[in-house]
Amino acid sequence: MADVMPEIPSLRLPALHASHSGCWLAAPDGSTRGLSRGEAIMASAETPLLMLNAPLVASRLGYPELSGLDLLELFAFIHPARFMVPTPKGLAHALNLPEPDGEADVPLLLSRAAAALFAHCEADDWAEREGAWSVLQSLARHGWPWAGLLAPHVKRPEKAERWVFAKLPEWEERAPRPQPAQMVLDPDAVADRLEELTGEGAERREGQRDYARAAAHVFGPRRERGQPNMLLAEAGTGVGKTLGYLAPASLWSQQAGGTVWVSTFTKALQRQLRRESRRAWHEDPTRETPAVVVRKGRDNYLCLLNLEDALQGGFSGRPAVFAQLVARWAAFSEDGDMVGGDLPGWLPTLFRRRGLAALTDRRGECVYAGCPHFRKCFIERAARHSAHADLVIANHALVMVHAARAQSGNGHREEGAATRPARIVFDEGHHLFDAADSTFAAQLSGSEAIEMRRWVLGPETGSGKAKSGRRRGLSARLADVASYDEAASKAIADARDAAALLPADGWLGRINEGQPLGPLEDLLAHVRRVTHSRDESASNEAGYGIETEAVELDGPFLEAAATGRDALARLRQPLMRLGARLDALIASDKEDAPDWLDGQTRQRIEGARHALSWRTDTLTGWEALLARMGGPADPDFVDWLAVERAEAREFDIAIHRRWLDPMKPFAVTVLEPAHGVMQTSATLCDRSPVPKDAIGDEGREPDWARAVARSGAGHLDLHPKLAEAASPFDYAAQAEVLIVTDIPRGNIGALAAAYGRLIEQSGGGVLGLFTAIRRLRAVHARIADRLARGGLPLYAQHVDPIDTGTLVDIFRDDPRASLLGTDALRDGVDVPGESLRLVVMEQVPWPKPSILHRARRAAHAAQFEAPRQQFDDAIVRARLAQAFGRLIRSRGDRGHFVVLSAAFPSRLLSAFPAGTPIHRLTLDEALQRLGSRVFCESTGQNTEEQKG
Repeated sequence: MADVMPEIPSLRLPALHASHSGCWLAAPDGSTRGLSRGEAIMASAETPLLMLNAPLVASRLGYPELSGLDLLELFAFIHPARFMVPTPKGLAHALNLPEPDGEADVPLLLSRAAAALFAHCEADDWAEREGAWSVLQSLARHGWPWAGLLAPHVKRPEKAERWVFAKLPEWEERAPRPQPAQMVLDPDAVADRLEELTGEGAERREGQRDYARAAAHVFGPRRERGQPNMLLAEAGTGVGKTLGYLAPASLWSQQAGGTVWVSTFTKALQRQLRRESRRAWHEDPTRETPAVVVRKGRDNYLCLLNLEDALQGGFSGRPAVFAQLVARWAAFSEDGDMVGGDLPGWLPTLFRRRGLAALTDRRGECVYAGCPHFRKCFIERAARHSAHADLVIANHALVMVHAARAQSGNGHREEGAATRPARIVFDEGHHLFDAADSTFAAQLSGSEAIEMRRWVLGPETGSGKAKSGRRRGLSARLADVASYDEAASKAIADARDAAALLPADGWLGRINEGQPLGPLEDLLAHVRRVTHSRDESASNEAGYGIETEAVELDGPFLEAAATGRDALARLRQPLMRLGARLDALIASDKEDAPDWLDGQTRQRIEGARHALSWRTDTLTGWEALLARMGGPADPDFVDWLAVERAEAREFDIAIHRRWLDPMKPFAVTVLEPAHGVMQTSATLCDRSPVPKDAIGDEGREPDWARAVARSGAGHLDLHPKLAEAASPFDYAAQAEVLIVTDIPRGNIGALAAAYGRLIEQSGGGVLGLFTAIRRLRAVHARIADRLARGGLPLYAQHVDPIDTGTLVDIFRDDPRASLLGTDALRDGVDVPGESLRLVVMEQVPWPKPSILHRARRAAHAAQFEAPRQQFDDAIVRARLAQAFGRLIRSRGDRGHFVVLSAAFPSRLLSAFPAGTPIHRLTLDEALQRLGSRVFCESTGQNTEEQKG
């Protein structure tokens, strides 16, 4: 340890640290010893131990029942809404303590960190003191192990502390924002704004300036209704596209007085945008609402009514502790965002994520204005602030849903056509097709149907009686209406009778036993029967889901589909009658309204109308899906049956419908009403190899035709403006691609050995990307302990009980750490510098040969008169380009990109930036190049070795 460490006080409690390299226990007197995993488990069972991230320690010990004094929980109590990297190094930095010299020193650090946190509670400058004493009393009643130890250090306040719901500010209604002025941005003014944002002394990049000027196109006046100004812009990594489009966006919003929406696919980019936007929109104390607002789906935000339910007895045990810590956080949170906001991503994982879903509105049960916390609701505040913001940062799905609701008139009254996104920048535009695919999909499944039942009837116990609590179903939420309005009461009663025909708890077990209950369970049983009978995938061993086309269905299936459709119609009809009755009540003048329709009831009815509209739309879609069973195929759609499985366990049964081209509804819903739309990405275009004499030495060119087709522009006969800005990086000097040819496909032992040797040779800093979770886990299990003993920690998605965002934070914070993951780490991960110097892909990321993929491949071949293989190749090149883009994030980065595949086709090499050296070689040769850190000189063309 460092010389200053003994001067730091410690908490006289035993502390345990466990990793893949071993276990260490510090006694109360400060002495530390190593011990076996068995001894560590026995020690933890005898007395509460200090530890950091108990679920991770439990995973390392192989002892899921482990519990103790978790310093992360203590940190979350003392510093709510403050993030720290949940590692010994991160803890030391957060508390200004010296880092431990080695893992054997970590237990003593934990003791000193606990003492430091206790001392902070006694300090006069504890910024988060308010409410701490009251929450601590509640935590003590729930048996929080820290409560008794912490109590002497948290002074009782002289005055009673306000409950969290009394602390939160109320939002205010404001007059609608005027229509923005029509104007054309001056190119020189855009360039000047860009220089202002990049800062004095920053390098002047002409590619970024050209990109910013091109982005100004989407902010000009629209010439024709339904014909927005549209730009497709590809900007290579390092161009600086974020500031490139924020420059014209901020200039236009300032001069025109309008709102710009920037939509992303990943939460990481949303966080980056929030930081970058502060350059363009400085804090303005005179402004009544924020200039920049982050918007997400409702299920990302804390629901205050759910929190109140949890705090008043709805939760018990560990979930109750979690609810109290969330209450502490809510009082200090900037926006109430529980997923990617200022709630530390590691906090829910400490409680195995129990309670997280119950504290958000994930079932569409919001009562809107009928909620007692409506005026303080985080979601409502964000919605109203976004209507007056200059910049709204959102995600692709939310923008599409928001536009669809504004178009249909079923949206929130604060989010109608007047606040519809009209000028939109879709960053990470290469994900737009997939986002639209999910947003406009229809799915009738057992899990979806049972949620519909619960929404109408409320959750049920084994005896069939409804549980108490807020979620008691439709009749409880509209009890006052049912009591006084006969028509509404009759509609609710009919809806309850019809909902009883939907799948109930235990539906999957009954189907597996051949005893389905009700018409929908019977239909799902036929879906399972047909799917299993046609399966040719041999996926029973692999544990993947199975599927089959919804064609040539037999008589029993069609009869079950017709009966199921009738059951759905039986539910939809009373819900529509109820909606019409509620509309009539709300529309009635105060003089003509019944006596019982007071202001609070009217607000509750307004909230119920939104939920009813959503549910009836869902039922209508399900009915349409079943109506097509056995009929002629619709060329716009792809329908199939599926049994969803994970690790050989069935968890759902479904009938799916997807648009063959989801950009068709996207064009009508999002593009057509907009005034300006920009789609941008570093990998917007495919770059398929073409003859050299056609374009010169590079052997590749951007496929704008495919990019335009995937943008949705063709469905409106739009001809978008195209722009391209090349990456400023010298890839020939900064990176190499190594294709390793001697790792046998399917040999897990050889694959694990290759990963282990590559990580050792690189000294960590490795991002390993897998196409299958099963192989990821197998590789991790074989090499994690050995690497850790060499001082090279290895983390993994789907193995470590840590959320993905926190895993990336840990990886970024430690240059000797490595991280294994799947698709979520292939894109949107920004780790510049020494922390990421080697990317390894375990094989070519071919697309899964699903029914939907097959249909789209055939449609692509017909549209472009091209071989079907080109469709697959374009997908793979995009995935390779996205993965390669993780490697070089700044001019100072150096690194290698390794693919462990002997059968890597040369036609895929154009995925990599022009000039990047590419070598086919053995693993030993690859290790030698890693060790020598040799990078080829820029030649401007591929060599014979590169072409392979």
